[in-house]
Amino acid sequence: MPLIPIAIIVTFTIGALVIGSCHAAEDEYAPNLDKKVHDFTLTANDGTEYPLAQHKGQLILLVNTASRCGFTDQYSGLQELYQAYADQGLVVIALPSNDFMGQEPGTNEEIAAFCQTNFSITFPLMARSVVRGSDRIPLYDYLIKESHFPGKITWNFNKFLVGPDGYVIGRFGSRVKPESIKPTIEDALATLPKKETSEKESTESASQEMVDSKSE
Repeated sequence: MPLIPIAIIVTFTIGALVIGSCHAAEDEYAPNLDKKVHDFTLTANDGTEYPLAQHKGQLILLVNTASRCGFTDQYSGLQELYQAYADQGLVVIALPSNDFMGQEPGTNEEIAAFCQTNFSITFPLMARSVVRGSDRIPLYDYLIKESHFPGKITWNFNKFLVGPDGYVIGRFGSRVKPESIKPTIEDALATLPKKETSEKESTESASQEMVDSKSE
């Protein structure tokens, strides 16, 4: 029997291991179409349940936040996005997290007071949550392993944009400022069904037009 050089055997074995590990990683992070963001329930800052199913048909921007981070001023940009696009179907949801260098050490009450005092936020604020490691909340387990944009949470203020069907349609890192993703949000909002004008709103609008024409 001819002898096979040891170097060839070692090379082949290492190659097989590398290929195998790549396939394992691909399998681990394959999108799960049987799950979506709407399947999860969070805990709001006041301790009540916050089912994400209530936002079906809307865009959701999920952001893990912190009060003592170099990116904390992005709260201002997030509030501006919410004010600009809430009426069109965007909801911003902040999930404070103490997972990165202990930059969110406060209680839920302290976090809420900080956000209100410094940024006057009006978008939903969740209770402090774990977004990485073995104790991460189920939503983030799904986001990093089974969504269409998988991968670990790299730092505070990672952002996931969720479409009206509950699937993630975009992901942005900490250094991407909220105002930079306006074009993506506007493109996504353009795909949402237009709100139907109620009969009352139509009547009020017509009446106001008549008043305006008489005053002229």
